[in-house]
Amino acid sequence: MITKPFDIAEHLESTEDIRDFLNEVAQTGDEADFIHALNTAARAMGMSEVAKKAGVTRASLYKSLSENGNPRFDTISKVTKALGCRLTVA
Repeated sequence: MITKPFDIAEHLESTEDIRDFLNEVAQTGDEADFIHALNTAARAMGMSEVAKKAGVTRASLYKSLSENGNPRFDTISKVTKALGCRLTVA
């Protein structure tokens, strides 16, 4: 029996799940971890929907949030808002 690798995106079912996930990564991870978490959350919500809400193309969203991506701050901010979250400083 072949088992499918665990994908947290399959378990992020609501905006609250996504917010909790991103908050946890922001508290415990580094910048690369947060960008990876944005990718995961965007996949959970649907890349096309997130790209549309963020005002970017689906292809550029994939590229920005890829392992080798280097998104600008405005992209991170737009994607965060498209996911129903906001960036805050505590």
